[in-house]
Amino acid sequence: MQEQPKITQAMIDAYDEYTHLTLDRRGFMTKLTRLAGSGAAAAAIAPLLAANRAHAAMVAADDDRLSIETVTWPGAGGEMSGYLAMPADRSGPLPAVIVIHENRGLNPHIQDVARRMALEGFVALAPDFLSPLGGTPEDEDKAREMIGQLDGAQRIANSVATVAFLAGHEASNGNVGAVGFCWGGGAVNDLAVNAPDLDAGVAYYGRQASADAVGSIEAPLMLHYAGLDERINAGIDAYRAALEAAGKEFTIHIYDGVNHAFNNDTSAARYDEEAAKLAWQRTVDFFREKLG
Repeated sequence: MQEQPKITQAMIDAYDEYTHLTLDRRGFMTKLTRLAGSGAAAAAIAPLLAANRAHAAMVAADDDRLSIETVTWPGAGGEMSGYLAMPADRSGPLPAVIVIHENRGLNPHIQDVARRMALEGFVALAPDFLSPLGGTPEDEDKAREMIGQLDGAQRIANSVATVAFLAGHEASNGNVGAVGFCWGGGAVNDLAVNAPDLDAGVAYYGRQASADAVGSIEAPLMLHYAGLDERINAGIDAYRAALEAAGKEFTIHIYDGVNHAFNNDTSAARYDEEAAKLAWQRTVDFFREKLG
């Protein structure tokens, strides 16, 4: 049996620099080759750092416990599209949750997360925030490039429009929460600032809202952070201080010894099952408490 390549924290940090900061693909592979000791080792390690689209879903796309469809709704200057999942046997309106994708767009993993949320008893909608640019492409590098091209004000307006759409959906009880991961975690913080009708927000390792915008937040927040995620964690103290000063309801959980994207089970090197399960249960319990 072939031995699993050794992945170091420096390699994970290099991948984070590539996917979130300024390092391009060639620069990443050059750095990874240096860290791994050879081009062959780097080639073996790179797929373990990346998210793997072929990874089996936790909830099958054809799970008969669920009702699933693609839906559209009016956004800011154009139509938004998303993946809607809910329990097939629902007998009345349910609380609703928006599931906001990472910087790779609406991919199979986030659709899987929406299905998981639906099985917890929610109407779950995963919007494609790349809808204004034609939708999420198969190529994840292209998707990241497109995310960078989004107009910030339009993106926020589209997220606010999504709250209104889901609150008014026939399957919803009118109470809407939002959970987001990485880029989507930052989007949840922005949404909380801009949508007074949001009833609860959960941000996984997401960029924080600016301190001067915190006063507009109405929704209670749950903020999950990875202990090794120095880039995102640099903003925790200022965000905590601003939320406290403004008298906002929030909870911060920091999971020691785990990396950014610890919830993403399609990324072999960064996924942490223990932290992911604990954060998920906390998230579900929070939504059940706040959304009814």
